[in-house]
Amino acid sequence: MANLKETLQQKIPVWRDEIRSIVKEHGSTVISEVTIQQAYGGMRGVKGLVCDTSLVKPDAGLIIRGIPVLELTERLPEEIFFLLCTGELPDEAALKDLQTELKRRAEVPQYVWDMLETLPADSHPMMMFNMAVLSLEKQSVFRQKYDEGMSKTDYWEPTLEDALNLLAKIPALVTGIYRLRFNKGDRIAPNPDLDWAGNMAHMFGIDDPEGHFADLMRLYMVLHTDHEGGNVSAFSCHVIGSALSDAYYAVSGGLNGLAGPLHGLANQEVLRWIINLRKQYNGVPTAEEIVKFAWDTLNSGKVIPGYGHAVLRVTDPRYTAFHNFGKKVCPEAEMFQIVDVIFQNIPKVLQEHGKAKNPWPNVDAISGSLLYHFGLTEMIFYTVLFSASRAMGMLSQLLMSRAMGEPITRPKSVGTQWIKDFLAGQS
Repeated sequence: MANLKETLQQKIPVWRDEIRSIVKEHGSTVISEVTIQQAYGGMRGVKGLVCDTSLVKPDAGLIIRGIPVLELTERLPEEIFFLLCTGELPDEAALKDLQTELKRRAEVPQYVWDMLETLPADSHPMMMFNMAVLSLEKQSVFRQKYDEGMSKTDYWEPTLEDALNLLAKIPALVTGIYRLRFNKGDRIAPNPDLDWAGNMAHMFGIDDPEGHFADLMRLYMVLHTDHEGGNVSAFSCHVIGSALSDAYYAVSGGLNGLAGPLHGLANQEVLRWIINLRKQYNGVPTAEEIVKFAWDTLNSGKVIPGYGHAVLRVTDPRYTAFHNFGKKVCPEAEMFQIVDVIFQNIPKVLQEHGKAKNPWPNVDAISGSLLYHFGLTEMIFYTVLFSASRAMGMLSQLLMSRAMGEPITRPKSVGTQWIKDFLAGQS
């Protein structure tokens, strides 16, 4: 198999021709209708985007380029990035080539560290990460090539360069910010013999004699890579990139969305709920105790964090992947046992409660607890890890947009008066 760039060079012309043919033959075909409720309600369910990298099916969960995510849990994040970009998994030679490229590009310029060290000591880690990504814009190959002048059909090539350059630096940025923000000591040098996520685990400096934390990092980075094109981070990145802003501007915008409490902070909310549960019952609760705690939460007007999903109507397969990992690696750990007893009882409570469309757990119901178990206890940092993984999805989607020559995103908006006049005309 060819390397990443060569594979894209072979596939992109075929994809372009296929899209041109679909638009030419079926461009006027209606694929969605919009209700007033959807217009006021965040466009939920409106089919108005094309995303070929991944799909979320209500009854099956995340599917990456046609492959259910549970079939990818033994893969490395580098393999998933190759899959997202090309639609196929790399062979051994292509994987090694990509890993070599990422290691070659991994050094973070000193000015980035100098900038981060000037920030207030209590700065939020997500702001620090976003500042670091944005500061790297100085090195954008796309901006340089665009300013020099190039054909629209070639936009994808410098976008790929930016994507690889940014992705390569993420492990050092994530761990460097962690050690700086939480006073963990000097940055740890990368190990050239390790893979992308394995190096990230190494540079955290967390004691990991059996390599289980490194395995968790690999799994975490795989499971959070992509989730269709309509979530806040992916859509924000897409809209910004559609203006031909380079990858650093676009990903930075996506990260700003990911920092919001309704998007990237869910696993923190779950973990706080679990810690309160553990504190109230001095350890792992019984089934009766968790049911009581759940009803107390619901009766106070709150939700059970980590249960339910905007799209899914089954247990999130990413939850299943993490749960399988926990059963294999740390079945006796208190945090995992609490998550397990919650899983055994909460769906029945929510079904009895009757208001939850989906009483099953999503990925956030367990991810934070596993991080906490392995010593990564600083909850405000968890969204940075989510961002490190999701950057792969954002970058691959941006690359596809450039390769397909997608235009600037510009939906039409109307006002409430227009809605009122429209309704009056219907009567």
